[in-house]
Amino acid sequence: MALYRKYRPATFGEVVGQEHVTGPLSVALDTGRINHAYLFSGPRGCGKTSSARILARSLNCEQGPTSTPCGVCNSCRSLAPGGPGNLDVTELDAASHNGVEDMRDLRDRAFFAPAESRYRVFIIDEAHMISTAGSNALLKIVEEPPEHLVFIFATTEPERVIGTIRSRTHHYPFRLLTPSAMRGLLERTCATEGIYVEDAVFPLVIRAGGGSPRDSLSVLDQLLSGAGPDGLTYDLAVPLLGVTDDTLIDAAVDALATNDGGGLFVTVDNVIEAGLDPRRFTTDLLDRLRDLMVLQSVPDALALGLIDVPADRVPVLTGQAKQFPVGVLSTLAALVNDGLTDMRGATSPRLLLEILCARMLMGQPATQTEAAFISPTSSAPATPSAPPKRVFERKSQRTVRERSEQSAPALTPALTPDKPEAKVEAPVPQPQPAQQPVPQSPPTQVPQPKEQVHQKVEEQPIDRIRRKWARVREVVGIENKVAEIMLTEAKALGIRDRTLIIGHNTGALAARLNDPRNNGTIINVLKTELGYDLRVHCVVGTDLQSAGFSPDADKPEWNPDKPAPRPQQVLREQATPPAPQVLAPQPEPTETPQQPTSVWNEPAKLGGSSEESQHSDERAAPAVAPSSRYPAAHSPKPAVEEPRKPKRWEEAVARGNERLKNNPTFSDGVPLPPEPDDPYDLPPEEEVPSPPPPASPLESAPEPSTSGSPQVSAREQEEADMVRQASSEPGSHDHRDARAVAMEMLERELGARPL
Repeated sequence: MALYRKYRPATFGEVVGQEHVTGPLSVALDTGRINHAYLFSGPRGCGKTSSARILARSLNCEQGPTSTPCGVCNSCRSLAPGGPGNLDVTELDAASHNGVEDMRDLRDRAFFAPAESRYRVFIIDEAHMISTAGSNALLKIVEEPPEHLVFIFATTEPERVIGTIRSRTHHYPFRLLTPSAMRGLLERTCATEGIYVEDAVFPLVIRAGGGSPRDSLSVLDQLLSGAGPDGLTYDLAVPLLGVTDDTLIDAAVDALATNDGGGLFVTVDNVIEAGLDPRRFTTDLLDRLRDLMVLQSVPDALALGLIDVPADRVPVLTGQAKQFPVGVLSTLAALVNDGLTDMRGATSPRLLLEILCARMLMGQPATQTEAAFISPTSSAPATPSAPPKRVFERKSQRTVRERSEQSAPALTPALTPDKPEAKVEAPVPQPQPAQQPVPQSPPTQVPQPKEQVHQKVEEQPIDRIRRKWARVREVVGIENKVAEIMLTEAKALGIRDRTLIIGHNTGALAARLNDPRNNGTIINVLKTELGYDLRVHCVVGTDLQSAGFSPDADKPEWNPDKPAPRPQQVLREQATPPAPQVLAPQPEPTETPQQPTSVWNEPAKLGGSSEESQHSDERAAPAVAPSSRYPAAHSPKPAVEEPRKPKRWEEAVARGNERLKNNPTFSDGVPLPPEPDDPYDLPPEEEVPSPPPPASPLESAPEPSTSGSPQVSAREQEEADMVRQASSEPGSHDHRDARAVAMEMLERELGARPL
């Protein structure tokens, strides 16, 4: 019989590692507080079904309900591990009986009273596999069952059980066993079987079982079945379980601690030659790095039970943990974890393992500039006197390096073997004039060395961030699509106090980029994608100078507060001779008015009087005297006042006034147009009399009568008065077209409105 069946617990006291479940259930049984439905959930092989059978045995014991069944009555004997079973206790596997017909059949049988026991118990395993229709068919009896009926549901996924059934049960979650509890169970089982097992085998079995008692007992059963007269040894268990030998893991860890690339790749080759799976080797290496990381952080981790290793392995792991600097183990563990993810489903796992080894060897920053940003604790680049780390070097690379060293001149001092105190000094080049020491100036004018170093350190990362900005936005979009859209118009400006300053033209979007949800995404991408541990802050505007950074000469920046220069201004600045200019007194405009000076490529003034044009020309005239090199071209000349030529519209008004004086009634022999018809077509007796014309000085004057000229009507006289009055008033320009004037007249005269 299998060990997990042979050593199945018969009472709650024999259940290992589930005291948080067995304790409350024992109290409920002893006090008689029995519920009609229970839900046992947890990982596979942790004791859910065994506990359900113990509960059914405790309920139907003749001395019960009790938490300690007697084991003598018929119910206890039939429900004991390996017993024949009982008609009143039914086990149903919902993985294969999950339809609505199966649940209806169970419901029909549940109404019958028990044959010889106190309760009718139904144990439904894998309850999450019941279909929705089957759960609905079972729901009514679970809500209101008979007094003799008890349901026990067991499942590995309690969230998939419908809420109406889950809410009517007492839920008890089971869990995996701890390594210490599992070790005790395995040691008791081996002692009962009478087989010797080496101490180093138990961690392998516990790790293979994954915390499940049933799986661990199955693995131990397999190992014990192949044990010889000497018992179960470590050498026998390692190949059967397929785990990596400790010597290979130790060799890999030592190579990583000393940065020995050759030793690490030789270890990989030994793993392949031994027929081990590269994925399993990577998993075991990750477990070892985890143990070393915990041991380095918690020195008494072994006493606390955080690490389960044999006693003879404790000094080895302690020495390995001391070889690594603080923080390196966590970095290596993260690299191994990422490499293990890439190996899933890979066609060439060995190649991926070798790539992972190369990444672990080159895990440190390549330059001191990037190291200042990758490491949060580093404040300045490392000193050049620090000894370089040992790096794996191929034979061809070593030959090239030795040749270059031999051909290079010896500029470092060397000690002779006979006279150690004598030094051979290399010739020192003479200092250039530009390298002479400068006089010391006040401290405020000389930048501090720390600021200079910090400024040089910031130059390369910001250039790299600008080059990779499109990639940064793309990676940000994978995690936060909104942040990627808002970064479309953003621009990396510079780095100040370990903070990346980015600019945006929209203030609202800049504020949203500073929100922790969006800001944290950008910070994570900069750290994972580029390796820079920086804070991020977004400001309004993309001008480097406004943000406090020095602008590039060949890269114009957008600055909303600084207008662009006009083309005429640029041309005048380029055409101005570089000779010094001398200020000259400005002449008085009243005594010696200057002639209007025109500026080349300047648009002419539109509108305005001559006086305004003269004042504008005076303002446009330069206030600086020209150079003596060009006296003829730039010397001022006295302006002579000339009569101004009238404009065309002024000439037309003058001609109209002259014509009106000569013929105020427009009776110059030209026939007037015919009178328009009456638009209202009224009868003669209903015509509206025209209002009398307004009083005018012309009314008192006698009307001129000439022979042969027609008599002037009152309407014509009114129009003549209006023209005369308009000609005497100051005029104003009407810039409207003929259509606009006609529409206005129609609207005023006829009340029409434009469509």
